[in-house]
Amino acid sequence: MSIEVGSKLQGKVTGITNFGAFVELPDGRTGLVHISEVADNYVKDIHDHLKVGDIVEVKVLNVEEDGKIGLSIRKAKDQSERPDRPQRPRRDHRSNERNERQSRESFEQKLAKFLRDSDERLASLRRATESKRGGRGARRG
Repeated sequence: MSIEVGSKLQGKVTGITNFGAFVELPDGRTGLVHISEVADNYVKDIHDHLKVGDIVEVKVLNVEEDGKIGLSIRKAKDQSERPDRPQRPRRDHRSNERNERQSRESFEQKLAKFLRDSDERLASLRRATESKRGGRGARRG
């Protein structure tokens, strides 16, 4: 039996590590389900989701030339079984207008603003460090 990328199979969890779970496939070969492919949400401890001996449905993500098989439990679930993910909010057109205004500012204007801010910061830094060293005319002992 040939294992093809994209196929869904049933397998048995044979081992669990801190980075994933090893699943024995029907043809006797073993693949790895990385911890990020166990569930749709963040998995801190894989033992909360799987235990050795569990029968799970997996989807084949990749088959390497050296025989390693990458599997996914979360992608094996149908879309109807997956919890609804919240839609990302649409970008506000006003923020695009603000970005356009900022990009219209010329390079020279941006550079002048940067130099002004930099000079102010250096001046305040110099004042703070000179007072700690005893000022300009302090004698060293």
